[in-house]
Amino acid sequence: MERRTIGATALSVGAVGLGCMPMNWAYSASRQRGDESLRTVHRALDLGASLLDTADMYGPFTNELLLGRVLRERRADAFVSTKVGLLVGDQHVVANGRPGYVRRACDASLRRLQTDVIDLYQLHRADPEVPVEETWGAMAELVRAGKVRALGLCAVGARSSRRPGARLHDQTIRQLERVQQVFPVSAVQAELSVWSPEALRSLLPWCEARGVGFLAAMPLGNGFLTGTLTPGQGFEPQDLRARHPRFTAEMMAANQPIVAGLRRIAARHGERVTPAQVALAWVLTRGRHVVPVPGSKRERWVTENAGAAELELTGEDLAEMAALPPARGSWD
Repeated sequence: MERRTIGATALSVGAVGLGCMPMNWAYSASRQRGDESLRTVHRALDLGASLLDTADMYGPFTNELLLGRVLRERRADAFVSTKVGLLVGDQHVVANGRPGYVRRACDASLRRLQTDVIDLYQLHRADPEVPVEETWGAMAELVRAGKVRALGLCAVGARSSRRPGARLHDQTIRQLERVQQVFPVSAVQAELSVWSPEALRSLLPWCEARGVGFLAAMPLGNGFLTGTLTPGQGFEPQDLRARHPRFTAEMMAANQPIVAGLRRIAARHGERVTPAQVALAWVLTRGRHVVPVPGSKRERWVTENAGAAELELTGEDLAEMAALPPARGSWD
């Protein structure tokens, strides 16, 4: 697989990564299988999809434990990205950015991942009760201690409160400007896909201008852009899509023209090319510093996603994708 470099320290990763969250958390729990997930991670590494993205809150903790079973055998093949800053309660998630907690959380993640260093340690969310500079300073200490190689920041969620007239990523950019004064940001993770292109307006240009890598979260629109979901199919209660405005039966039906457009483009490239590969290839064209991180828990989908790195979209393809209707049912 093509390699890409992210951040000023030139961290090298496969052009397509693997989001590991669905293996243990947030998606259909009845379809989660530990052994199959292990095979999926191994398959990703075999294909060169070296960036494995996880977080201590996924499970919580079980996702890191699962990856640790692979890393103890194949640490040299993997680029390990995990996150800190969110705690999961029975019915809620809260931020914790206290420096002491960050240090303890890193040590715990290292134990679960069965490694002595984390390649990219990301701040999942800033704690409103702690100046972000203090949290980031504690994370920087971990780099100097040799426990972490580089630091990243996850974008503030779309539903976070915003000032009237503010753009989606203004708050994230303000945080980035602050932490850059403490220690360099190597990567930013935020949603970017054909049906959620908001990062193109300000966040992606901010990263490109400063040599910061961009990890494209949810590049397949939580599965919608694969064309494998049916309007009205329903989701399990714990599946995040059960509460997502774009996954009501009405909105899934209304957004079908987006999938139809991806199918048309895929057909022009051959019968084995899929809408998902077209969607990922589009993300890859957004810049050499961009790495899509599609979530998956099946070998089949990891193999398909990796194939997107070989798909070259034409000018006609990109123009047609630019003309697709905007998604309905957004968070805004």
